[in-house]
Amino acid sequence: MSTLTLDAADEIVDAALKRAQSLGKAVSVAVVDAGGFVISVRRSDGARPLTPDIARAKAYTAAVMQRPGKMLKKWQESQPVFFAQLSQLPGAALPIMATEGSVTIKKDGEIIGGLGIAGGTADEDQQVADDVLESLGYELEFAAWGVAGTPTGPKQSGTTEAGATDNGTTGNGTTDKGA
Repeated sequence: MSTLTLDAADEIVDAALKRAQSLGKAVSVAVVDAGGFVISVRRSDGARPLTPDIARAKAYTAAVMQRPGKMLKKWQESQPVFFAQLSQLPGAALPIMATEGSVTIKKDGEIIGGLGIAGGTADEDQQVADDVLESLGYELEFAAWGVAGTPTGPKQSGTTEAGATDNGTTGNGTTDKGA
């Protein structure tokens, strides 16, 4: 069983802050473990005051929902009441934010944490997160909900970001409702 160490979290945070700076963006970066507990949070000079909290919520979402935030968007759109209630559960430490810049940290097929980036546009936050995790050797592909072992990634043709085919079914012909 792999764990995400403080050194590894700091390496991710440092790389993300440098990548965002190269884009001219002042961001906050948060890394949590697989249970959603904070390991490291940093706010770059000039980042807006609320961005550390947003980054933490994004990282938490990616870890506890076990999927990147952009993969959760269609599920959230189809079941907004469910998603609103998730944040109200007694064990929920932070809001669930199904959005870009919320990326699950996965190594050797195992989910070991979550990364949240906040401060740029949605696309910039996502770009920073993806670039950093890929450069550090973390995995970016995830199976569609309810379809074990069928990875989805940015280059798979005929599928949506959530891993469902364009007709609303998963690759095995079943409807992908998000659970």
